[in-house]
Amino acid sequence: MPGWERTAVAWLWDLCPPGYRSHDVLRRHPLILTRMALQHVGAALAAARHGYGTARSDLATTVPATVLEQTLRLYALEGARAAATERAVRLVGEALAGERWEPRL
Repeated sequence: MPGWERTAVAWLWDLCPPGYRSHDVLRRHPLILTRMALQHVGAALAAARHGYGTARSDLATTVPATVLEQTLRLYALEGARAAATERAVRLVGEALAGERWEPRL
């Protein structure tokens, strides 16, 4: 696997849980690794969205308002990070599949 593909695959491995490294199919097929990474990152995004949506009702009586606001900011930041990572994984997957990006005006 030459050049950028090797770096891309290493990055995908870093996004996945450590246990995924024990599966030969993921080592042999970068597109399957991409799929698994996309699903993992998507789950993190869904968790951040769910956490943000339920934090007020779940935490309102258990933590001070300032802590609740910090928690909401944390969910928002992590959600934005997960969304950006999800988009990046999709783009890497497209490139690994041989698709080429064409700028549009």
